[in-house]
Amino acid sequence: MEFSLNSPLDMHIHFRQDKMLELVAPLTAKYFAGGVIMPNLVPPVDSIDKLDKYRSEVEQITSPLNFEPYMTLFFRQYKEEELLAAKDKIIGIKLYPAGVTTNSESGISDLKQADSTFRMMQELGIPLLVHGETHGFVMDRESEFISVYQWLAENYPNLRITMEHITTKDAVEFLDRYENVFATVTLQHLLITLNDVAGGLLQPHLFCKPIAKRPEDREALLEAALEAHPKLMFGSDSAPHPVHKKESAGCAAGVFTAPVAIPILVELFEKHNKLENLQTFLSENARRIYKILPPEKTTTLSKQEYTIPVRYGEVVPFRAGETVSWWYKDE
Repeated sequence: MEFSLNSPLDMHIHFRQDKMLELVAPLTAKYFAGGVIMPNLVPPVDSIDKLDKYRSEVEQITSPLNFEPYMTLFFRQYKEEELLAAKDKIIGIKLYPAGVTTNSESGISDLKQADSTFRMMQELGIPLLVHGETHGFVMDRESEFISVYQWLAENYPNLRITMEHITTKDAVEFLDRYENVFATVTLQHLLITLNDVAGGLLQPHLFCKPIAKRPEDREALLEAALEAHPKLMFGSDSAPHPVHKKESAGCAAGVFTAPVAIPILVELFEKHNKLENLQTFLSENARRIYKILPPEKTTTLSKQEYTIPVRYGEVVPFRAGETVSWWYKDE
């Protein structure tokens, strides 16, 4: 038995830089037709020169694999001439509240001071991608940020806003309140809760930000994904870290899912008798929301047991060492 996807897309992916970029970028580009590349490098991608340099580095590695990198800029207060120069080179600008996640220390502290940038983005049709968390109690950070999304949606009604890697029932319900609000959801948040991360011995390779939440949150996310909610897209937030940064006292936040995401999603959608919706969730919604036409690529899987590698280089993947019921054909 086989199952094929037409030009699957990952609308939120971390490629990192240097040796890590060389390791992980092909593991996305081999199976996906395109991906939205995050800009929180060290230093962040917050200028045209840095953007051009990073895209060139990404393309050098991924172009032989028929992959389109959809680039982003790191949010700051931009001048009009900068946004005009960037408009045709990016899919959006990624906003990080200062200090909420990996390499976000130079993020924004006061959104109201960025009014001019939001207005220019709205006029130029540049989407805003948001890591939506406050600095409150860790389980409440995303829900507390909903009021910020409301403020953005109401004050900039023509600004397309993507709530990145949503993790709560509240965020799913908020999707239907404003026409200009969309969202991505990760693989891990469709499958795990905080209990999987810290209910027994701590599982460092399941620790990410936003953290996994309650069972009712997971169920709301899963239902929306399985039904291919028209405003929801797959975005892996695959975030690689070397083993020594995950298995340490200061565990780095991030789950590495890039090479295993599609087989596990096929397994998940088949389990719930919703395989017919996976194409929409993995590609069609993103094409329509972002008005993009990715490269033609067919990714075919076959029904076969496959044991996920324990490591890819120095990175441990999601469900390492476990057996899945689908894998890429001819591998």
